[in-house]
Amino acid sequence: MTTRKIIHVDMDAFFASVEQRDRPELRGRPVAVGGSGGRGVVAAASYEARRFGVRSAMPSVTAARLCPDLVFVRPRFDVYREVSRQIRTIFADYTELIEPLSLDEAYLDVTANRRGLPSATATAEEIRARILAETGLTASAGISYNKLLAKLASDMNKPNGQCVITPARGPAVAAALDVGRFHGIGPKTAAKMNRLGIFTGADLSKQDATLLQARFGKAGQWYQAISRGEDHRPVSPHRLRKSSGSETTFDKDLDAPEQIEKALIGQADEVWAWCEKAGTCGRTVTVKIKFDDFRIATRSRTLATAISDRDLLRSIAVDLVRSIYPPRSSIRLLGVTISTFESPDTGAGHQMAMTF
Repeated sequence: MTTRKIIHVDMDAFFASVEQRDRPELRGRPVAVGGSGGRGVVAAASYEARRFGVRSAMPSVTAARLCPDLVFVRPRFDVYREVSRQIRTIFADYTELIEPLSLDEAYLDVTANRRGLPSATATAEEIRARILAETGLTASAGISYNKLLAKLASDMNKPNGQCVITPARGPAVAAALDVGRFHGIGPKTAAKMNRLGIFTGADLSKQDATLLQARFGKAGQWYQAISRGEDHRPVSPHRLRKSSGSETTFDKDLDAPEQIEKALIGQADEVWAWCEKAGTCGRTVTVKIKFDDFRIATRSRTLATAISDRDLLRSIAVDLVRSIYPPRSSIRLLGVTISTFESPDTGAGHQMAMTF
């Protein structure tokens, strides 16, 4: 089989960088894109702000407390979408296999060497140089033989850098990673693995496949594969995201309506932050409630058009959870999911093999 050459391109602090590009007085200053009011949420933070611990999906009041000099800027999603279209036009000169993950990142399969460049590394360098020349923005890139490692590599030399993980290095890189760094292993799963004595990819790779499946269900097989640097997912230009959600299992069960609704609003804000970053939103909102006896209830509502703003998402989520009042018992888990997305833009175009 031909070894794939995959590039993951990730724009550096995209929303905030666009604002700093367009407003010179913001350059070098800590910037947060989002609302500054008591109910505001950070959609993106500049690298100057990140040094203070400011991050996306953080409440604005928390961000302001961490960084008193933080400058809040209202988002301009029409501008971000237009810049994203510029960047995807650049991608299309190199491959027709483009899988956007959001407005500011995408996978590119450059196995077929459309432009006759000497390597995938040189291709990534040229793409990043064109992005800078045509948009005034910097991008980072990861180059590898699969999506898992390409995405990891793009984060290794940020901002404005790139990294290559060759097939010879891949298994060793995966073995040395903390389990929480792997795609598909969230904080709760990582904590569960840690309790089982699994801390690194090497630890995970040594586990019995049957045991992993018993502990983690169908995902167990995937976890063991990625711990060895294996990921056979193709770059899919027409991949449609079916849903995006956030859920939390609480350390202490909730029973007071104000506690329940405050927690649910926080999750709705996380989902909305993802929608803003992805540049899309769905029409269906689903709330999941797991009670202390482990019984689960779900409530959904589908609108005629996509959710238009965060407050509407919050309102629908709260209305849905109120339908189970008074709750049958205490609540141990809440989740908010959005689905029924509009079709995203996809790249186009056709493509000599290349090295890394």
